[in-house]
Amino acid sequence: MKASDLFSFPDSIPFADFFAPNALPWEWIQQIKPALASGFEERLPEKIPAGVSIKGKVFIHESVELPPFCSIEGPVWIGEGVQIRPGAYIRGNVIIGAGSVVGNSCEYKNCLLLEGVQTPHFSYIGDSVLGNRSHLGAGVILSNLRLDQKPVKVRTGDGLVDTGMRKFGALLGDDAEVGCNAVLNPGSILGRKAIVGPLIPFVGTLGEGRMLLGKPASRQVDRPE
Repeated sequence: MKASDLFSFPDSIPFADFFAPNALPWEWIQQIKPALASGFEERLPEKIPAGVSIKGKVFIHESVELPPFCSIEGPVWIGEGVQIRPGAYIRGNVIIGAGSVVGNSCEYKNCLLLEGVQTPHFSYIGDSVLGNRSHLGAGVILSNLRLDQKPVKVRTGDGLVDTGMRKFGALLGDDAEVGCNAVLNPGSILGRKAIVGPLIPFVGTLGEGRMLLGKPASRQVDRPE
């Protein structure tokens, strides 16, 4: 398994050198911090609304409109046309690609959102990579720490692989979707166009174009075209 099986890195994000397509896909999570540490232009809007807190080194594209209330702690890079909604909490080492939605009452930490990512309501996104046009329904949680706090293992075609990472949320391939109030447990991987239905506690790897549906019986099926 390699990163290019899940993601196509967009030209609009200026850190491509740090995200090799042939790398193991979870290694992209470890590259977020060094990518931002490599240097980028700091830029803030001319007008910052009351109730908005911005600390540290932050780039916000001029097309981004800040809401009445949100908190941004650098280093953070936010691309063109990103929509930030009230109550968003962006707390360090976050890259957000063009056209993405940063939702109300959502928290983001050490994560990479590629282009057109939709995270509109009440979610936690930590130590994760969300592919182009991926979507989280309301209340989705990407859990990033095992209860025993041991290193996270991922399930691949070759069996379980120890990533050596204590914090590892989820990897969502391009066009993947997760239904409302689902929880992806640490080390979950969704292939391109994969879907996890609402209210499902998921762990493991869901292949490209597959769907995991909830009750009356959890089952995997092919995603319809």
